[in-house]
Amino acid sequence: METVRAGIIGCGNISDIYFQLNQRFDGINVIACTDVNMAQATKKADQYKDVEALSMDDFFKDDRIEVVINLTVPTAHYVVHKRALESGKHSYGEKPLALTLEEAQELRQLAKKKKLYLGAAPDTFLGGGLQTAKKLIEDGWIGQPVSANGFMMSHGPEDWHPNPEFFYKEGAGPLFDMGPYYLTALTSLLGPMKRLTSSAGKAYDQRQITSTAKYGELIDVEVATHIAGVIDFENGAIATLLTSFDVWGSNAPNLEIHGTLGSLLLPDPNTFGGPLLYKRQGELAFKEVPLTYGFQENSRGLGVLDMVMAIKEKRLHRANDALAYHVLEAMYGMLEASESGRHYQMTSTCEQPSILPLTMTARGF
Repeated sequence: METVRAGIIGCGNISDIYFQLNQRFDGINVIACTDVNMAQATKKADQYKDVEALSMDDFFKDDRIEVVINLTVPTAHYVVHKRALESGKHSYGEKPLALTLEEAQELRQLAKKKKLYLGAAPDTFLGGGLQTAKKLIEDGWIGQPVSANGFMMSHGPEDWHPNPEFFYKEGAGPLFDMGPYYLTALTSLLGPMKRLTSSAGKAYDQRQITSTAKYGELIDVEVATHIAGVIDFENGAIATLLTSFDVWGSNAPNLEIHGTLGSLLLPDPNTFGGPLLYKRQGELAFKEVPLTYGFQENSRGLGVLDMVMAIKEKRLHRANDALAYHVLEAMYGMLEASESGRHYQMTSTCEQPSILPLTMTARGF
């Protein structure tokens, strides 16, 4: 198919897998990059063939760039998406779509007005593990879905991440950093959410960095770091979700879904592969299910590929702005429910993303 030219803004920790889009997927060609730290952009341009480092202004003025890949920190997502759309470019970025619902809605309206595509990670729900699970559910292997449980529990990233400060600022914390993987996966598998509630708190007012680069520095914790939520889905299923940076270890499953005829133990929704386990009604133990879909390795950028294909095919992409907004509202709804002591009624909905075609290959569709 015709190749779409893309540019990357934000050349930090996660950018390498996106710079590799040229080698991993057909239909996308990363031709340029930029960063507030131009030395970092130049370093990436030198590392990856045929990528040009541009100043911020030149980047958005460059008519060759059709799709902007926004890999900036959460506080910059809104500004970068807006500038990309105003420059006439489609925009896809890391989660969240924006820091506030108002900003996210503004971006959605701007994209609609400009007739441009707007998308956001995570795209792990398009991987082989969760797509196989989606197929099993749609084919009736567990009957009618009844309940789900998700657990993301750790002691935070300050012992390994070189710059962990932003994880404890607005727009991050365990819910906003990791919650999108779980909530997006659940929405893909069960459909949109209807109502939710939660309790939220934090164990520490300060965290000490123990990773090498900034060892010993202190971080002021500005967000909740332990959030326990309950979600009602439009299809009647009820899920519990616990996200925490306040535990030292856990054997709880990453994600599980139970139905009237069976249960599924799903892989970590922050990954693309397996394992995927299934227990049928009347059986004594879970058995591993072979994955029937590709993209089981680290395939970040798959959402960009699907968006590029959707642009060409004039259809809705799967990691779209409506899904990203729905997940963003759910996260804010959990915090509001905890503060108010009442259930939060969702005001948004979205289409349940369609399953990927089995004709999908490692090079595209």
